[in-house]
Amino acid sequence: MKLAITGFSNSGKTTVFNALTGLDLETTAYPTSISAEVEPHVGIVKIPDDRVDKLSSIYEPKKTTYATVEYIDYLGITSAAAGGDVSQNTKVFNLIKDADAVVHVVRAFDDEAVMHPLGDVRPVRDVTSFEAELILGDLEFVEKRLEKIADQEKRGKKQDEEDKKLLLKCKSALDEEKSLRNIEFSDEEKRLMLPYQFLSTMPEIIVLNINENDLNSDKVKEYQHEIEAYFRHTGEGAVPPVLALCGKIEMEIAQLQQDEAKAFLDDLGIDEPAMHKLCRVSYDALGLLSFFTVGQDEVKAWTIKKGTVAQQAAGKIHSDIERGFIRAETVSFDDFTSSGENMLSVREKGLARLEGKTYPVQDGDIINFKFNV
Repeated sequence: MKLAITGFSNSGKTTVFNALTGLDLETTAYPTSISAEVEPHVGIVKIPDDRVDKLSSIYEPKKTTYATVEYIDYLGITSAAAGGDVSQNTKVFNLIKDADAVVHVVRAFDDEAVMHPLGDVRPVRDVTSFEAELILGDLEFVEKRLEKIADQEKRGKKQDEEDKKLLLKCKSALDEEKSLRNIEFSDEEKRLMLPYQFLSTMPEIIVLNINENDLNSDKVKEYQHEIEAYFRHTGEGAVPPVLALCGKIEMEIAQLQQDEAKAFLDDLGIDEPAMHKLCRVSYDALGLLSFFTVGQDEVKAWTIKKGTVAQQAAGKIHSDIERGFIRAETVSFDDFTSSGENMLSVREKGLARLEGKTYPVQDGDIINFKFNV
């Protein structure tokens, strides 16, 4: 699963990417031209999971594998409110469309050495401007699509009326500056929308990039409340998570050895890097969960969509296991740890369940698949 880190220029996108991935990409105090030949940066990030740590300490396997999420860092977008050439945003939007969700980095730090494309630091204004650009991007796409349909109709080519009707419905909402995530669509309409990859329907996580001295401050809490209020006011869609972190500090932490990082966090009075929370929130925003397989060879977290049934989950491990699926011996992580961390004890207490093909796998299930091929 991929998440695109985006936002306006000089919001700290690359700093956040470095903090997530532990890389040390160059950060600049000026916007990079979208016309420049710049390749996206990609990083695979492990999802911190205390349950995997615990299972690994119990089984002492040869290998421990965590769930992962892929993050992509690219150029910032331009705001119409800043008088920029928004046509340049198309290149960035095309990258975002290929992601499963957006991590929107919003500048909430003051630094005279780093210009703000909109003049001053006002996070709520930046969020509303960013959402407006997503809506404009979708509107431009819909209008071009409808123009193409009209042109083909003039040539006598029959068009899908349901598809045209859907696009007109989207255009009506977008013309009124409404995000498509706040419009009610039928299941059939949602199916038809999938190939279009609309920007304003994508899951979103807001990251407030703050000053070090604003950690846990009332000012930042006020920013968070204002942004949440904006999303509640603009429609019926779910309010996205709004996290606050100091990208500069988080990037420094990511460069340290584990024991040094812990000492640094202790000095700051922080329980864990904010990036760990962002990873978990990203995972949840994608509608994902983890189940575990355990043994002396490997303890592994497997990533599946919420609602995935046992037979499909088996296919994540190997297609032969899915094809020859018989049963899934399942125990929850909590039942396992409360039973002396011993599978024999789990079975004696009757806490190990034999689940069938249609069992919806739950987050934290430890599963041993029975199969025959």
